[in-house]
Parts: sequence; structure tokens; C-alpha cells
Amino acid sequence: MSPQSSVIVTPARVLSRSGLGWGFLGVLAFSFTVPVTKVALVGLSPLFIGSGRAVIAALLAAITLATLRARRPTGVQWARVAIVAGGVVVGFPLLTSFALTTAPAGHSAVVIGLLPAATAVAAVLRGGERPTRRFWIFAGSGAVAAMLFASVQHGGLAPLAWSDLLLLGAVVAAAVGYAEGGLLARELGSWQTISWALVVAAPLMVALTALSVVQQPPTAAIGSWLAFGYLGVVSMFLGFFAWYRGLAIGPIARVSQIQLLQPVLSIVWAALILRERLDWATVLGGLAVILCAGLAVRTRVDRK
Repeated sequence: MSPQSSVIVTPARVLSRSGLGWGFLGVLAFSFTVPVTKVALVGLSPLFIGSGRAVIAALLAAITLATLRARRPTGVQWARVAIVAGGVVVGFPLLTSFALTTAPAGHSAVVIGLLPAATAVAAVLRGGERPTRRFWIFAGSGAVAAMLFASVQHGGLAPLAWSDLLLLGAVVAAAVGYAEGGLLARELGSWQTISWALVVAAPLMVALTALSVVQQPPTAAIGSWLAFGYLGVVSMFLGFFAWYRGLAIGPIARVSQIQLLQPVLSIVWAALILRERLDWATVLGGLAVILCAGLAVRTRVDRK
């Protein structure tokens, strides 16, 4: 693989099976993140998990960039890399790690089901994509289903809990990082984009990791460390290779809707790994977002 081998030149308005395929591989990798984070929290602090996983990924990224002699970003691209880093390297991992100290994995996964709609909005604002009215109806329906689920799980249509606010903040951070990263991947390449973002965020994440070790020295069993390793190698690094490639092929708004499948997959993994109970609210919420994902992906997205 050459340093620029993953740079995408496919026209953004054409939805190809390749883009959907790469996007699904990324979603499959990400779908384990929530239940695996829950496992890692047994003995490891949320600050250590949220920052330490980025340190592992940044080390792998630096080795990859140096080995393949990747071209460095230039000019304003550095600022765009920083935006990606702030969203997917710093914001999303830290906020979800803290939210999962109190929120069940299955519940958190469905709240994160808002992410595809949020990414579509970011794609419109940043990338000039123009989804049709049908697209917004289907994407918005999936978002509403996720929001209703979050409220009902707390005993009726009540105010969202603090953990839900953290998850919503994580959704906004990731949406911005996904949209900007998808655009930047067309210029730098998919693996180059996430690798440079990890390197840019590395000094901050190393400092936060050191702080977490001082505050709460990690004492975990082998299972928690294996879960932590998955978060660093797959969730923060390898998964983004496929995900940004899919977004770069685009259109971002449509490919991002594949991530509506992530809550359903995460719920299944939470039931299998964590033995969390599957109730009807969770099942129906998952089925609703799957339906909306399929309909949204099939609608057309134009360019301005």
C-alpha cells in the first residue's frame, strides 16, 4: 500500500456499494465499543480509558505514518486535522467513557443512534451535500426513535439523565469529526486522516493518561486490559480506516446512515458479553432505527 493509496476520487454524489461496504466494516468495528468499554471500566477509570486508548492508537499511527512515509498535511489541512482530532480522538471517547460509568451499554448504544442524523447535518453544513426531503424524514425518524427510547428508559417521558447529556455531547463531537474527516480523507486518504488526527491529539491524551494514573492507578483483570486493547487498536485506529474510506466515497450523509445499525449490533453484543437483558423497548428501538437506516440510505443526495 502506497502512502496515498486510499485517497478517494469517486464523485461524491454517487453512492457505490464500495462506499456502503467500507462503511459497514467501520460500523461493525465500532459496534463493539460500548459493551467493550463497559468491560474495561471494571478496574480502569473512565479518564484512563478515554485518553489511554488514544495514546495506544497514536503510537500505532506514528509508526504507520513513518513506515509508509505519508505526506504531511499542509496549510489549513492542519486545522482540519485538529477538528477531526477534537471530535473523534478527544471528545467522543472521553464523553462516552464517563457516561458508561452509570448508563447501561444497551441504553447508551441506542442514544448514540442519533449520530447518523447528526453526521448528515454536519455534512450539509460543511460539505455542501443536499439530501432530499425523504432522506430527512427517514433520518429524523431514526433520531426521534432513539430520543424517545432514552426518555422512556428513565420511567416515561422525563428529562434526560446526566449520562444522556454526556452521550449527546459525544454525538455532536463525533458528527463534526466524521463529516470533516470524510471530506479530508478525499485529500489525504482514509488511514492518513485518522493517523494524523491521533498524532495531533497525542500530547493532550498522554497528559490526561498520566493524570488518570496518578489519580486512580489502574488495577484490572486481564479481561479489562484486553477490552482496553481493543478500544485502542480497533475502535480508535483500524475501524477508522474503513469508516473514513466509506465516507470519502460518499455521499457522507447517506453512508453515515449505515451507523444506525450500530445500536442494534451493540445491543446484541451487550446481551452476549455483558448479559444485559433485552426488553421490548430496546428491541423496538433497534428495529425502528434499522428501518430508518435502510430507507435513508436508499434516498438520493445532491450537491449544491
